[in-house]
Amino acid sequence: MPITYVVFYLRALLPRSFRHKKVMQNLRQYQVPLQRYMALMDLQERNERLFYKLLIDHVEELLPIVYTPTVGEACQKYGSIFRRPQGLYISLREKGKILEVLKNWPERSIQVIVVTDGERILGLGDLGCQGMGIPVGKLSLYTALGGIRPSACLPVTIDVGTNNENMLKDEFYIGLRQKRTRGQEYAELLHEFMSAVKQNYGEKVLIQFEDFANHNAFELLAKYRNTHLVFNDDIQGTAAVVLAGIVASLKLVGGTLSEHTFLFLGAGEAGTGIAELIALEMSKQTKAPVDECRKRIWLVDSKGLIVSSRMESLQHFKKPWAHEHEPIRTLLDAVKSIRPTVLIGSSGVGKTFTKEVVETMSSFNEKPIILALSNPTSQSECTAEEAYNWSQGRAIFASGSPFDPVQVNGKMHVPGQANNAYIFPGFGLGLVISGAVRVHDDMLLAAAEALANQVREENLDKGMLYPPFSNIRKISARIAANVAAKAYELGLATRLPQPEDLVRYAESCMYSPAYRSFL
Repeated sequence: MPITYVVFYLRALLPRSFRHKKVMQNLRQYQVPLQRYMALMDLQERNERLFYKLLIDHVEELLPIVYTPTVGEACQKYGSIFRRPQGLYISLREKGKILEVLKNWPERSIQVIVVTDGERILGLGDLGCQGMGIPVGKLSLYTALGGIRPSACLPVTIDVGTNNENMLKDEFYIGLRQKRTRGQEYAELLHEFMSAVKQNYGEKVLIQFEDFANHNAFELLAKYRNTHLVFNDDIQGTAAVVLAGIVASLKLVGGTLSEHTFLFLGAGEAGTGIAELIALEMSKQTKAPVDECRKRIWLVDSKGLIVSSRMESLQHFKKPWAHEHEPIRTLLDAVKSIRPTVLIGSSGVGKTFTKEVVETMSSFNEKPIILALSNPTSQSECTAEEAYNWSQGRAIFASGSPFDPVQVNGKMHVPGQANNAYIFPGFGLGLVISGAVRVHDDMLLAAAEALANQVREENLDKGMLYPPFSNIRKISARIAANVAAKAYELGLATRLPQPEDLVRYAESCMYSPAYRSFL
């Protein structure tokens, strides 16, 4: 067969080697993180391939810019920094026309949708339509860390108004200027959206619910988990990444999961989601009923310890955690009474792990496990420095936001970051490559197990409960392989036959921003 030569007429028009060091140098000149965020968003719009090349090669440096904590500030100021739309804004005015709206999106082959209604953005509350920064940020990580093609990603904001008075008064607010719609009208809009997505993109499109308030988050997940491929990162992704960190921490403190006692501050989406996945893993390991395993786990909400005497007044998602115990009002008293080995913060309220709380945990635990998970940094229950200093360097610590290493008594401690970015990109990739049609809890356990297995001895020696982010694409491939394997095992996969080597297959499916050589 004759060889066909294609002439591009590019000789001398392109430099022999393209260096992105210059772009990174320019980014580092910005002293304010929000300025770096804006520069990166401009780059994503102008040169998508270069944007992802930078994000992949400098993930540890740029992750806090494109996502938490900087994305929180970006959402608060989204109207002021808004330059061009990056996703679909579906408001109440589109009711009855959502299928038509979806067809306005230029890309036809969508694999992952991240959708929010902006009511509970990180720990910042109701930011309304300006919560769009979250779906945009999450999907950039789906591509950079999980290898989902950028063109297969769709960010969506459901705009039903906001109850944030500051937003409504802001001249630059980009959403509907009305109080948040609830009830039947809200439910009908969401149902139309879910139906239109399935009709337009098929059954295998992953719909990730993001930063919905508790009352809607649990209802939406329960309502659609048996009819759509749905995933709530706040409930399920957080749970998987925290479970992975806890499993890794057991290599430092000893014992099995069922031999530890857990106390949570915060009983919302994250807290109850983590608690349930821990109970499921305990049940899997011990063969004991999940109800029995839940008794090792205690939750504190704004009214105190969740106990059986409060059952009548509890929201439905808190009821499984109402155990027999006298009422306790404060976290400190709960720590003294329950004597947990693991303390987990998911409250969204900063500075709640006080010196007295950490010292009390340290008084009956040689190595107390303390996880301060709330985001952004200002909402963290305590800092890494506080946890290590107040425990005399004995705490096993991880947080939701990044903290610098801390030296105590001559030893350097490197705090782990329980960042959902460890889980959801690989989890989504696993669903995509297997053609999964539903998400099963066992897939979340498989993802957590894959992440925990990649924590090395040298990481644990530094106190790290998670592997370094510099290896995140390989980590994501292994998580994807584990999730896909579970999908095949459960009969939920549609891409047949099953590949022999799922890790290699996952890596081969990952988008790469490499430039082709024409010269």
